[in-house]
Amino acid sequence: MKLIDIAKVIRSKNAGPTILTLDLLFNDEAGFNLACASKSLTPEAVAKLYSQPRAKVEVLPYPPALAIKIVMPRRIVSGDPGDSDVYGAQQHGPMLAVEL
Repeated sequence: MKLIDIAKVIRSKNAGPTILTLDLLFNDEAGFNLACASKSLTPEAVAKLYSQPRAKVEVLPYPPALAIKIVMPRRIVSGDPGDSDVYGAQQHGPMLAVEL
């Protein structure tokens, strides 16, 4: 099963110029619990997917909202030369192919 099949929202955005967040929002508790238990959404797996050091990736489940927030540094500071996504809104793409 893919993450995209059970999440109603998969999005990314900046949390300041140097931090990127990914928000995963689920339709129901069963999907949320499946995602939380998946080895594909551990800090190690996300770090590998986004070419980040493991120590820089946080995966934060928030059960009251059936949501998971993932926090990591941006590769390029927002607005610096070479930045192709100033708002960080296009960085969720790799999550769309995640298999749980």
